Amino acid sequence: MSNSIVEELRWRGMVHDIMPGTEEQLNKEMTTAYIGFDPTSDSLHIGSLVPIILLVHLKNFGHRPIALVGGATGMIGDPSGKSDERNLLDEATLNHNVEGIKGVLSRFLDFDSKDENAPVLVNNYDWMKDFSFIDFARDVGKRITVNYMMAKDSVKKRLSGEEGSVGMSFTEFTYQLIQGYDFYYLHQNFNCLLQMGGSDQWGNITTGTELVRRMNVGEETKAFAMTCPLITKADGSKFGKSEGGNVWLDPEKTSVYKFYQFWLNTSDEDAEKYIKIFTFLDRATIAGLVEAHQEAPHYRILQKRLAEEVTTFVHSKEAFETAEKASNILFSKSFKQDIQTLDEKTFLDVFEGVPQAELPISDFDEGVDMIGALAARTEFLASNGEARRSLKENAIAVNKEKVKEDYLLTRDDLINDRYVIINKGKKNTYIIKAV
Repeated sequence: MSNSIVEELRWRGMVHDIMPGTEEQLNKEMTTAYIGFDPTSDSLHIGSLVPIILLVHLKNFGHRPIALVGGATGMIGDPSGKSDERNLLDEATLNHNVEGIKGVLSRFLDFDSKDENAPVLVNNYDWMKDFSFIDFARDVGKRITVNYMMAKDSVKKRLSGEEGSVGMSFTEFTYQLIQGYDFYYLHQNFNCLLQMGGSDQWGNITTGTELVRRMNVGEETKAFAMTCPLITKADGSKFGKSEGGNVWLDPEKTSVYKFYQFWLNTSDEDAEKYIKIFTFLDRATIAGLVEAHQEAPHYRILQKRLAEEVTTFVHSKEAFETAEKASNILFSKSFKQDIQTLDEKTFLDVFEGVPQAELPISDFDEGVDMIGALAARTEFLASNGEARRSLKENAIAVNKEKVKEDYLLTRDDLINDRYVIINKGKKNTYIIKAV
């Protein structure tokens, strides 16, 4: 580990903008820093992993991290990076989302810790709910000019009509002032000197540092800012999306198996970048992995280690081991025994998108003939004739074991008393579900 957190974050590719004096402040003493999380959903997806990891790095380097859940700002919507107005959430949905995000953050940061630099969890609704509009306009609005606010990229893009923008409401225009006030409040009440976030937040964050300076005097005006780059994929497509949409940190929204697969399927170029950002492996270990990967890229050493580290960090060692086993199961020599160990959800994840047909479970007492299992009763294959040819060519396997035309499917073939997996050659897989 580096001596300086900024040095550590730099070699990992996690520093985009940094205000002068920030590094010196972090090297000088334990510093309190915060990052905000928007409650637009009741969970966080892997786009939020970077700020979470930043907070963990802060803690590991002896600083005090604050995670702020935006119960108040979530009512308005951050215009940064958006081309149109966000739909406002009702209070019940917002409260539900705030609690969900608190639950996710608590998996990575121990908010009950008694350490001197114990992480802190706050909700800006707690201090904004009783702040009257008149008081806010007098105490906060007076300190920042409209010219200053309009110079921010997030505002300029919306007002100039770029990216199909339809302008900006006063509600969203005030967002940066409210976020700025959050920094001031945390500065006053928690001695918070640094705000961090994604590079698209630089405008909002620097409004905060400006507000701290203008609402205080002397030594009390110290405030710093640092952002990390927004994560991109080498091919230009959006990071954090799979075919099913966002990759979530909640296993109910994205199963551990799918989460593991997302990282395992990363390109070589992205894996080399992501292993620095999304893991806590040291520089020497990463350099060794990169070298080993370049010597034998077909072994996908980087991807496997990346998937292991991130899945373990987000879920658990046990969850990673189950996902890895499920991933390797299709190539297992003891397939029938190994697949019985998967829970049904993971089993269905492994075979997602595979054609399925249902047959009454009672049929398996008498035995289901293979022609019926392949064509007549399931229509997996186009005709009974094609089914017979495939069986004669020894191309059909039941639960990975080759069978002939006279084979009957019985209850003994059912995996977890419900499923039979049929393969035609190496590329075609079908599932019969006993109901």
